[in-house]
Amino acid sequence: MRADSSSGCRPHPPTGRRNRLSALIAGLLAGLLVALFGATLLMPATAAAEGETYTIATDTTFAPFEFQNASGEFVGIDMDLIRAIGEDQGFNVDIKPLGFDAALQAVQANQVDGVIAGMSITDERKKVFDFSDPYFESGVQMAVLKDNEDIKSYDDLRGKRVSVKNGTQGSDFANSIKDQYGFQVVSFADSSTMFDEVKTGNSVAVFEDYPVLLYGIAQGNGFKTVTPKEDPTGYGFAVNKGQNAELLQKFNAGLANLKAQGRYDEILQTYLGEQASTADDSIFGLIKSTAPMLLAGLKMTVFLTVVSIFFALILGVVFGLARVSRSIWLRAIGTTFVDIFRGTPLLVQAFFIYFGIPATMGFQMSAVTAGIITLSLNAGAYMTEIVRGGILSVDKGQMEAARSLGIGYLPTMRKVILPQAIRTMIPSYINQFVITLKDTSILSVLGIAELTQSGRIIIAGNYKAFEMWLIVGIIYFVVIMALTKLSDRLERRLVK
Repeated sequence: MRADSSSGCRPHPPTGRRNRLSALIAGLLAGLLVALFGATLLMPATAAAEGETYTIATDTTFAPFEFQNASGEFVGIDMDLIRAIGEDQGFNVDIKPLGFDAALQAVQANQVDGVIAGMSITDERKKVFDFSDPYFESGVQMAVLKDNEDIKSYDDLRGKRVSVKNGTQGSDFANSIKDQYGFQVVSFADSSTMFDEVKTGNSVAVFEDYPVLLYGIAQGNGFKTVTPKEDPTGYGFAVNKGQNAELLQKFNAGLANLKAQGRYDEILQTYLGEQASTADDSIFGLIKSTAPMLLAGLKMTVFLTVVSIFFALILGVVFGLARVSRSIWLRAIGTTFVDIFRGTPLLVQAFFIYFGIPATMGFQMSAVTAGIITLSLNAGAYMTEIVRGGILSVDKGQMEAARSLGIGYLPTMRKVILPQAIRTMIPSYINQFVITLKDTSILSVLGIAELTQSGRIIIAGNYKAFEMWLIVGIIYFVVIMALTKLSDRLERRLVK
């Protein structure tokens, strides 16, 4: 029996329309995933062939072995050495700047062909990597602030804190004696932060490789060494275990040739010899010398933000519509997406996408691509809730009125509901844009030279931490304030 049209029953959309909505959302989602991931799947995972370019990972915050100069060039003992060996052996190198921990993970994930980053050759690391012949013999020293007269030996560390850099020879040595001398070890991802920990007074000393300490002291970082060199260990160039044996042989052959020719000693003298600092130490001199690198970092930050927020908006619309759909399956998909990317840290997502997925599926992905995917998915989860909230903020009577006039569900959503919802979503959208812009700083762990990473790299070379972070903070403040004012202006216009 056909129901009377005058009854109070709410009309349900025809099954065909619900199916079309589900197909539309699924199609949009599939297209977006292809856009995000498709290009990376075509990249080969094999090492470079002879005569071609090898991708070499490094840590650009470990002067004098690797850092960036004022022109943005990667320089240092390791950088000059690997380029000279490449010239001698007939291959080119593509330097991939990463943090030390990320560089090692990149080798294990076959994202790069090798790593040179002042890496000590140890028995534990030999289980995971194949090493070259040692190209530099280092050792650990302890350093304190130059005006510190209380700490003169390990015995004076009892009950105090010392800072080290993750995965370094200094970290291993400090942890090996901490129980004997009764001090606490705190670890950091880069050398500049390790030194800043002591400058703030939270720690009293650092354990670091002696050439790094001597270079920093020569640059006026305010430290002095107080112990003899300990635990000498050779630095080595490394490749993934059982892979790139030919590259390792070329490195060893080139190193032997450079030593025989005297070029090896010339490289060491360039960075460890007597040098006079001619840099302008004033804040204005620092701004002038670092402006090109900071502007390049700001450009990368804005690029990552704009591209990521674009994809995040599409994801937000797709999953936002899924969240308010009458289909239980679409609602479940939308809810799962939001729960996963709002319920896990952005840093974990970045490492999983950049290292985990390529290693599992056997393809390579650029750091910028991984960064955009990470930010897009993370911001997309928050945009989903913004879209969902905007749609639910529209009175339900609007949908019912349009449907009673015979207008379909999709046309009603497109012409009636979404235009009203967008007006309430714009301030939240601008706010998410600001949040995503600040979140780009986390991508520095992937070696992307955005604004924060540019600041870290500069500090690694000149040790002007306070001045540099002040400049970086001001740049962020100016950009974010401009976006905030834009948001306020749009909101006022919408109210009018």
